[in-house]
Parts: sequence; structure tokens; C-alpha cells
Amino acid sequence: NSQYWSKMKPEIIGKRVLGEGRFLTLSELEYNDGSGKLRRWEACDRAGNGAAAFILAHIVPDDELLFVRQFRPPAGRLMLEFPAGLIDPGETPEETAVRELYEETGYRGRVIGCSRPGWSSPGLTGETICMVKIEIDGDAYRGQTVESHPEECEHIEVFRVRRAELAAFVAAQEAQGVGIDTKIYTYLAAME
Repeated sequence: NSQYWSKMKPEIIGKRVLGEGRFLTLSELEYNDGSGKLRRWEACDRAGNGAAAFILAHIVPDDELLFVRQFRPPAGRLMLEFPAGLIDPGETPEETAVRELYEETGYRGRVIGCSRPGWSSPGLTGETICMVKIEIDGDAYRGQTVESHPEECEHIEVFRVRRAELAAFVAAQEAQGVGIDTKIYTYLAAME
């Protein structure tokens, strides 16, 4: 109800670090819930700027999308995802997307759009993520073997999937026990 939020002004009033690792910080937030009550919430944030980009890579004229599959320790399984990466200091989301697409898949393309930052799991973290659309000229890669350039710790499989076959591909991955990134489910729902 918009009238509720126009009267209420929730705000963070304190933050206490509960633990820090190399990449993450766990904090307890103290906040006023807008009604005058003080409450506490645990949150996890990344080191650095806490922002990422994921890539909606469309190969034309083939009408295919690029996906990556890799083991994600927090999920404890292989995950099917759009290519993605953390935005380095001084980088734009578009620059991150171009860099990460090449590193993770070996493909290069043309940025055709970028969303504003959004929050994918705001009950857990303040990390934001932008969707960057990249168009790849499929004819430029025809007959070539495309190799990714992952970091030493990354083991990434790349899949080119026709959009018309995406639902069946996702179902087959699920049947194999692969976890599916929720952004893929969102994309499928938008296709319907």
C-alpha cells in the first residue's frame, strides 16, 4: 500500500560485523521498521562494490542463447546460468559483460542494452546486478571451435541453445540434478 510507505520511513540505524572472509562479510543490521520499532536483520555482502552483471547473449541469425554450467559451492551442485561476473572497480556493467562473456564463453559481441541495477536476493544481500544484452554474429563463428578463457579456479561448460528449445533444455538439465538460476526461469516465463 503506497499510503503506508508514504507515512513510514524505515531506515538502517546501525551495522555490526559478525564475521569477515576473503570475499564476504556477514553483518547484523539494526533498523527502524518505519513504525518506530527497532529490529535486527542479518545480511551478507561481497567485498568490493557489491555489483555484478549478467549477460543475455543472443546469437543471430541462429536465434540461440549462451548459457554456462559450473559447480557452485553454496548450492552444492552444478548450476545452469547466464554468463555473469562481478563488476571490477572502474568498470561499467557493459565493460564487465564484454570481458566476462569472452572469459567464460570465448565469444565476443556487440552490447545492445543494459538494465539499471536490480536486486536478485534483497532479503540476503544488498548486491545489485545489471542485465547486459549482447548480440553475437553467429556467421562470424560458423565452422570455428570457440574456446573459453576462464580463470584458473573456474571450470565452465558452455551451451548454445535455440530459444525454441530452451524449455526442453532446462527440463533435461533439471532431470540431471543441475540447479537452474532463477533468472533463466524468469526468462522462460517472459517467453510464454
